[in-house]
Amino acid sequence: MTGQSELESAAGRIIIGGFDGLTVPEETRHLLESGGLGGIILFTRNLGTLEETGALVRELHSYSRSEPLWMTVDQEGGRVQRLRAPFPEFPPMRVLAQAEGGRLVEQAAAELARALRLLGFTQDYAPVLDVDTNPANPVIGDRSFSRDPEVVAELGARFIRAMQAHGVAACGKHFPGHGDTSQDSHHVLPRLDHDLERLLAVELVPFRAAVEAEVASIMTAHVLFPALDAEHPATLSEKIIAPLLRDRLGYRGVIVSDDLEMKAVADHYGIEDSVVRAVRSGCDQLLICHTHELQVRAKEALVHAVEDGTLPRSRLLEASARVLEMKHRYGVSSGDARLNPNLS
Repeated sequence: MTGQSELESAAGRIIIGGFDGLTVPEETRHLLESGGLGGIILFTRNLGTLEETGALVRELHSYSRSEPLWMTVDQEGGRVQRLRAPFPEFPPMRVLAQAEGGRLVEQAAAELARALRLLGFTQDYAPVLDVDTNPANPVIGDRSFSRDPEVVAELGARFIRAMQAHGVAACGKHFPGHGDTSQDSHHVLPRLDHDLERLLAVELVPFRAAVEAEVASIMTAHVLFPALDAEHPATLSEKIIAPLLRDRLGYRGVIVSDDLEMKAVADHYGIEDSVVRAVRSGCDQLLICHTHELQVRAKEALVHAVEDGTLPRSRLLEASARVLEMKHRYGVSSGDARLNPNLS
């Protein structure tokens, strides 16, 4: 990161990128070494055997020399778990929620955190805090703890505390709520016509509990809420993210965007526009999960937006500071003795 300006360092730090394949592309290595990425998300496409995954994660850590690398994965249980046996596998959270008074939820979170930490991961994009109020929802379903917001709130908070007690940052998702949609934001932009009164009574109940549990991060939803903002989805809305999550719920942790390459956003906004809008809305960390070119353009767009006054300098530096604090709290390095691929 030598020679980078403060703005360039801040912009790179808040971007989480992904890549294809089982080996680290040269272009990704260069981005990590130059400070163009602050972290990596791994998917099934990147994961071989457990030993290969451990080696890959250690290699990625080695490229980030000035500060801990942020290593992330979606490991919820059920149909959303990228790492498979012999890594610990779990049924959907709905199943665990219905057994033994929810104690299995805490046990699963703790076991997940211990195993992820051993492999060098610093964050799990879990738990899902959406309330499963729509049986026709194509993307949430049994990923949610329950159709009852109070149950989701209680079990979500227990999951968060257990995971973070074992050294891995949790991430509650998808704010302010994806549970009542009938469309999948990976493919289209869903719309929910709920007003603030409804959101406070249902969708926001689990997020309030997560804030009280001191969740390390909260992920936004690419969902349009016309009663709050008729133009922009929540991730990109200055009327939703900061006013609700920061001001009303009092959250002070990291707000991370869902993947900005998902069609709900990408079909309507260019990457330059979406990253600037997301940070202006209150997002502190940006997921760009697939395309190297877009990751490069995102960093450049953030720097240029500050330089031309489109994005306040203080907002970018605030986001960067939040991410750096989270890195120092949960980060590991390539030399950390806990990075051990043998989980058997």
